[in-house]
Amino acid sequence: MVDDKEKNMKCLTFFLMLPETVKNRSKKSSKKANTSSSSSSSSSSKLPPVCYEIITLKTKKKKKMAADIFPRKKPATSSSTTVQQYHQQNLSNNNLIPAPNWQGLYPTIRERNAVMFNNDLMADVHFVVGPPGGTQRLPGHKYVLAVGSSVFHAMFYGELAEDKDEIRIPDVEPAAFLAMLKYIYCDEIDLAADTVLATLYAAKKYIVPHLARACVNFLETSLSAKNACVLLSQSCLFEEPDLTQRCWEVIDAQAELALKSEGFCDIDFQTLESILRRETLNAKEIVVFEAALNWAEVECQRQDLALSIENKRKVLGKALYLIRIPTMALDDFANGAAQSGVLTLNETNDIFLWYTAAKKPELQFVSKARKGLVPQRCHRFQSCAYRSNQWRYRGRCDSIQFAVDKRVFIAGFGLYGSSCGSAEYSAKIELKRQGVVLGQNLSKYFSDGSSNTFPVWFEYPVQIEPDTFYTASVILDGNELSYFGQEGMTEVQCGKVTVQFQCSSDSTNGTGVQGGQIPELIFYA
Repeated sequence: MVDDKEKNMKCLTFFLMLPETVKNRSKKSSKKANTSSSSSSSSSSKLPPVCYEIITLKTKKKKKMAADIFPRKKPATSSSTTVQQYHQQNLSNNNLIPAPNWQGLYPTIRERNAVMFNNDLMADVHFVVGPPGGTQRLPGHKYVLAVGSSVFHAMFYGELAEDKDEIRIPDVEPAAFLAMLKYIYCDEIDLAADTVLATLYAAKKYIVPHLARACVNFLETSLSAKNACVLLSQSCLFEEPDLTQRCWEVIDAQAELALKSEGFCDIDFQTLESILRRETLNAKEIVVFEAALNWAEVECQRQDLALSIENKRKVLGKALYLIRIPTMALDDFANGAAQSGVLTLNETNDIFLWYTAAKKPELQFVSKARKGLVPQRCHRFQSCAYRSNQWRYRGRCDSIQFAVDKRVFIAGFGLYGSSCGSAEYSAKIELKRQGVVLGQNLSKYFSDGSSNTFPVWFEYPVQIEPDTFYTASVILDGNELSYFGQEGMTEVQCGKVTVQFQCSSDSTNGTGVQGGQIPELIFYA
């Protein structure tokens, strides 16, 4: 038991620590208590009255609210400053928010978190992002980052978390890392064509699946023959099967454009092999051969090798035998592959014998032609006819508009021919979208006098996006006694693709939905 003297000392110590007003009140109460108990000795008192008074005051004392302790101050900036201006200043300059009570400017937690994006205010970690010589130091807030990414959660709050103030990330580009942080902080997706692949890498590395999906959707939308080979290589690296499939669709249908693109030379060796093996590649083999040589030249530069025939063959390795040289047209082989210097003398002789000899030699090269793609035909008329007074052309345009519900590649048109015997026609075909020419070609075709349609091809298939109207046009020159379509349909189901037709204002020669020319669209799907 603690004696009374020790209790008195503790109470006195606590009393001395109280504010002055409380002391005064306690002294008055103590004086009254001493008068009423003067007959009692001090040694026999159990507890000084002052302590009782202190406890009583403590329990009855009114608690102050936070607003009383930290009174609201008037903003230092002008009242004309808007929330958007603060936000933009923060995003652009990485500055602290200058106005007090900035939290009151933003009504939602998302907006308040967005203020913290790329902001040193309350930052408890910094990232040094980018390769040496191109780094950028970016602030972060562990709680926000951990909420947005399981990798950041493990990094800051996991069992093996390291309490570092600065984290180096040399394998991510600063712009891509900022794009990921903007999504985590602001719930905004801001993608650009030149950084989307790097952003996808960052989203995959830090397991931010919704941002990764947005990157893939962006890539699928912007996919073309120019970037299909590079995206194929990246999609395999990122394990994105949907994007890989879309890349193959473009590469198969527009193979010659894809193989001639600059991006083809940037692919890795494994992707090169997969393309050269492709059975459905829709390209002449001489184009495949020339593309492989172009890739080999760039690969020599990447490996710091001299640009010699020997080194080109060296970097190609066994991939050279995936090129189906024996399936080339003889002229293409004689004027191209045979004189390239890449083939040995024995290989050149054996391939010439394979073309001409009854007993063909064994070859290391694949000698079976690629299957390519089988074109589909959408026929929009239920019948055709011809007039005795002829279908006159005279330089006028026959045109029709169409739209599809799935992405396809228009390879050409099927056109009618002469109704009075064989004849030759000249056709200028054109494909436009909102007045912009996407593809055109001038060629001739021979009509045998039947009511069949005859294909006229574009130089390269044209990619057609779904749910958008395109204009197909042709200017014909030839025998004016020709067939024309009738009983036209506004909607045609062709395999898994639905095609809708409507009249075109470009048509000046009578062609429309119900009848006229351009009876067929030829496409790959």
